[in-house]
Formats: sequence, C-alpha cells, structure tokens
Amino acid sequence: MSHPDARGGPLRTWLSTLPTVLLLCSVLLYGLGEKIHARLLQIGEAVWPGYASLRVEPEKPTCDPDAPPAGSTAKTEESGDEAGDGDDFLDDLMGDEAEDAEAEAAALEAARKACRERHEAYRALLARRTAGLKAFYAVEGSVASVVKLGVAWMRHLLVLLLLICAATATSLRCHIALRPVRTRRDGIVAEVGQLAANLLLLGSSASKWLIDRDSGVEHQHASLPVLWMAGFAVLALINLLNLREARRTEAPPGRFGHAVLTVPLYASMAILSGAYFYLAEGHPSGLAIYLQKLTEHSTLYIHVGLYVWAGMLLKRTRLAELSFDVLRPWKLPPELLAFVVVAASAIPTAYSGASGIFVIAAGAVIYRELCAAGARSQLALAATAMSGSLGVVLPPCLLVVIVASLNKQVTTDQLFHWGWRVFGLTAVLFFLAALVTRRGPLTMARPREAMGPCLSALRALLPYAVLVAGLLLLTWAGLDATLDEHSAPILLPFLLLVLLWWDRRGESAQPLDLADERASWRLALTGATRETTGHIGALLLLMGLSVCIGGVIERARLMEMVPHDLGSPIAAMALLVVLLVVIGMIMDPYGAVILVSAAIAKVAYDAGIDPVHFWMVVLVAFELGYLTPPVALNHLLARQVVGEVAEEEEERGGFWRRHERILLPMAVMASALLLVAFVPLL
Repeated sequence: MSHPDARGGPLRTWLSTLPTVLLLCSVLLYGLGEKIHARLLQIGEAVWPGYASLRVEPEKPTCDPDAPPAGSTAKTEESGDEAGDGDDFLDDLMGDEAEDAEAEAAALEAARKACRERHEAYRALLARRTAGLKAFYAVEGSVASVVKLGVAWMRHLLVLLLLICAATATSLRCHIALRPVRTRRDGIVAEVGQLAANLLLLGSSASKWLIDRDSGVEHQHASLPVLWMAGFAVLALINLLNLREARRTEAPPGRFGHAVLTVPLYASMAILSGAYFYLAEGHPSGLAIYLQKLTEHSTLYIHVGLYVWAGMLLKRTRLAELSFDVLRPWKLPPELLAFVVVAASAIPTAYSGASGIFVIAAGAVIYRELCAAGARSQLALAATAMSGSLGVVLPPCLLVVIVASLNKQVTTDQLFHWGWRVFGLTAVLFFLAALVTRRGPLTMARPREAMGPCLSALRALLPYAVLVAGLLLLTWAGLDATLDEHSAPILLPFLLLVLLWWDRRGESAQPLDLADERASWRLALTGATRETTGHIGALLLLMGLSVCIGGVIERARLMEMVPHDLGSPIAAMALLVVLLVVIGMIMDPYGAVILVSAAIAKVAYDAGIDPVHFWMVVLVAFELGYLTPPVALNHLLARQVVGEVAEEEEERGGFWRRHERILLPMAVMASALLLVAFVPLL
C-alpha cells in the first residue's frame, strides 16, 4: 500500500476528495441530527408534558357524546313481547330478561361516558397545542425528516463512499498488497489482477441486477446493483489507463514471482471468490450478493470512514510529538520506551476504530521517536506494528460494537468489562518480553532532572486538554452525548478539526505546495482528507471482499468439517483458536467478524464455552493473525507509513534478532491468546 499522493495537481485532488468530504459531512449531519432530535424530544417532554401526543394534530372523535341510548327502551319492550309469545317453559329456564335490559342500558351509558371523555381529552389537547408548541414541533419535525432521510439512504451512502474512495485508491495505486510496486512487471501484474477482479465484480453485479429485474418482485434497494455496476466499470477503466501507463514506464523489468505479490489483497480475494461462484457453483451473482451484505450494517461500516478521517486529522496535529516530549526527559531505555508507547497507544487505538487505522495515523512518529531514543530498527518496527493491537478490546472500539450488534448473546458492556483485563494482561506480557530481549541496562534519568522538562512539556499539552474537555462538556450539556461507542464516530472528527485549527492558528495561510501540509489549517485539512480518501477505499473494499471470502467458506460448508462434539470445552477451544488465528491471518477484521458470527460462534456455544469468553478469544486471536505472516496486515500498514528504507536495514545476529519485528509481537500475542483461551476453562 503506497502513500496517497497528490499526483495530477490540485484539480485532481479536489475531484477525488470533494465527493468524499460531502459524503462524510452528510453522515456527520445525520449523526448529529439523531443526537439533536433526541435532545429536542427531551426538551419537548420537559416543557410540554405528554409532548409525544401533542406533537401531532389530534384526531377528533367520531362518536356523539349527547346521543341518547339509541332504542334501548324499544329494544327492551320488543324483547319482552317476543318473550311473551314464546315458550313459557323456556322463559322459566332462561330467567327474567329485565336484568339483561338493565345491563345493556348500563353498557350504553358507559359508552356514552367514554365518548364524552374522549371529546374532553380532544378539547384539552387542542387547548395545549399553543403557537409555541407548534413552532417547536416545526423545528423538531424538520430534524426528524433529516434523520429519516439518512436512514432511508444510508446504504446508498456507503456504496457511494466505498466506490468513490476505491476509485481514488486505484488511481493513486494505494491498495493494500503484500509487496509494493517497484518494477514495470510489478505494475503490469498488479493492474491486470485488479482489472480481472473488477470485471468479475462487474459481471456479478450485472447478474444480480438481471435476477432482481426478472423476478417480478419489487426490491427495497433495487438501485444498489446499478451503483455497484457503475462503480466497478469505472474501476476497470482506471485499471486500463494505469496499465497503459505501467507498460510505458522505464522501471526495471522485474520478476514474475515478486510481481504476483503486488496484486492487492482485495483483488486476490475477488478472483478466488469469483472463481468459486462462477465455476464451482455456476452462480455468478453470488459474489455481488455477499458483497451487498456489507450494506446490511451500513452505519457501522460508514463509521469506519469517519474513524479513518479522524485518524488522518490526528496525524496532522502535533499531539503525538508533544506526547513524546513528555517522555523524552526521562531518557528511558528503548525497550521500556517501546512498552510505554505500546501501552499508551491503546486509548487512541480504541478511539480510532481498529488497530490498522492507528498504525496509519501515528506509526511514522512512533518509529522515528523510538529510533531517536536508540531503539534498534527491528524493535521500533515491532512496536510500530503492535501499537494498535492492545486497544481493540477497550471502549469505544468499533470492532467490539460490531460484535455485539451481530451477536445478541453478548453486550458491549460485558466485552469492554473483560477487555480492560485482557489489555492489562497483554501489556504486562509485552513489558516482560521487552525486559527479556533488552540489550542494555535499565537506566533512566533522575526524577529531579527529568521532572522540570516533563512538566514544561505537559504545559504544552494543557491547551489541547482544555479544548477537549470544553467541547465534551458542550456536547454533554447540549446533546446529552458522551464520547462512548455510540457517539465517538460522530464527535471525534469535530474534536480533531478544532484541535487541528488550534495547531495551525498562528501559521501562515498563504498558498503553498500541497505537500507542505504543516503550513496552514486549510492545507492540513486538505492533505488529511486526500489521504483519508485513499485509505477508506482500500479498507472498505478489503472489508467487502473479506465478506465474500467468508461467503465462500460458508457455502462450501467448510465449517461442517469441524466436528461439533469435541468431548470437552478445552478440546473445542484448542480447535477454535487455530481456526480464528488462520482467519485473522487472511481476512480483514470487520469481514471476519461476520463469518465467525454466522459459522463458528455456534460451535463454541454448543461446546459449553461462555459467549463473552469466546468473543474475547476471537478479538485476541484476530490481533495475533494481523501480526502473523504471510499477510500480517499491521506490518503491511507499518511498512506503508515508515517507508521502504526501514525494510532495507537488516539486523545482524541470530534468527530472533534478524526477525524480531515479526517474532516479538507474535510471542506476546500468542502468550496472551493461550492464557485468555484456556485459563478460564481450567
């Protein structure tokens, strides 16, 4: 995954980022609308008790409160005459019908009384519907209309966001791959692989659209396949243009074996899934059907885009550098500094939605500061890749929210409660691993020497803390919203926009080169949004195709090969741990959660494993998978932000020292996984 750049000049930049900004702002407007509407309902109920019934025009009762008990006397007399003409013996058996007449009269009187009460309630409602209430309802109703509009079009917003950002990622060649493009053959193979994938997706979407059209059934979101078709056609066209450019490049020719690794992961997944649905099942629309499952949880996946935007805004603030200024006076040894950085990164990771997003946002600063403190390159790379791993179990991480939304057996409160304990365990294990692998003495500056510079650095962070506290207080007082798992995706972009403005408030706003993003708030915002566009396209497309891979596993009934009666929870857990790590090695977390929820969770429940315990194991196993080759997604993202120079620096020594960046995170997370998985079962 290469860094999104500004090739093509300002016009191309704005053409790629402006639609993304509009879509993200639409989502923010919808999210704020929900909060504002809920707050308006609270205010309405407080000012006008019973506001829920007052907010709409009451319906006038149709009954007549002054009508006499129609024909009740006549009915009684007629009944008496008929009874007199009847069988006397039957009259004796049935008893005197006078009592029935009295009961009927009482019922009619009760009905008339109820009618009068309805008319009185109607008049009371009319009297309470004052001009002030009607004006308030006009505002509240307008906000409610915006919210309803957002609900109705949220799936379309997700598809548009994915496809527009994917087009940018394809144009800028910043999709996630095992190896970056370096040679002419790399570029050709990568574009051919993407072209094949996009044509398969285009054909599958067209097949689904034809099936929906010919079924004669009116579908609720019939236009979605058309959007997919148009989007993949554009992606294929971009691939053709890039392929023509790649064939003309003067780069070295390269080898085919290396070139295959440059095919983006989403394209490889699309080709594998397409081969199964097209050839094995003869079901071309299957690929599009599973891809569209992404839209069933459209709000959650759009939140991924908001978290990415927040992460890129965070990247352009000075918060990371100022935080390291607090640590620098203590002159911590590299291993201890790496532990502090990884542990402290858990909180921003939780607020960035996923481990990979935080690695993209802060990985470059972490690597640079660790190397400046004397850390060896392998340790710095290990800490950079693992900086986003400890926080995925902490509130308000979006991944945990998706788990709870897909599985009614668990709640976010339960998962976050145990997530803090898993975080503590993993942090302790990383600390012990850092101590064991250290190459120098554990020395640090004296507190008397370090305290002064440390406090000075903290003073530089104080304005940011005051701004954040003030903004959170305003949102709590005005919207009754806190920075929890429900509100964080909406509030974080606003908070970081304000912090970015504070960072750039004294800088020159004169137009400079787009690469100089530290010059002004406007250029920093432009750069953050431009990079956001590429990352959203790469991540969401990878998530969607991960869902398709999950569909292949589900339809091929691979999980039916797993024995359901394993004898004991420990045996079941051992098998599940292996499966979950393998899934984490090859799939994106958000797509993998859908697969595990549909096909694997029931195996754990039937084996007697507690659902909360199982999902904590899933989260830890996924993080181990993201740090484990052959894919090692977090390492790919770390390489993307650190650059290729770090890859060329090789440690001398034994196997551990030469591969410490891979082995150290694996050892820590594998130890944590074994403890989390099996200790509760003993």
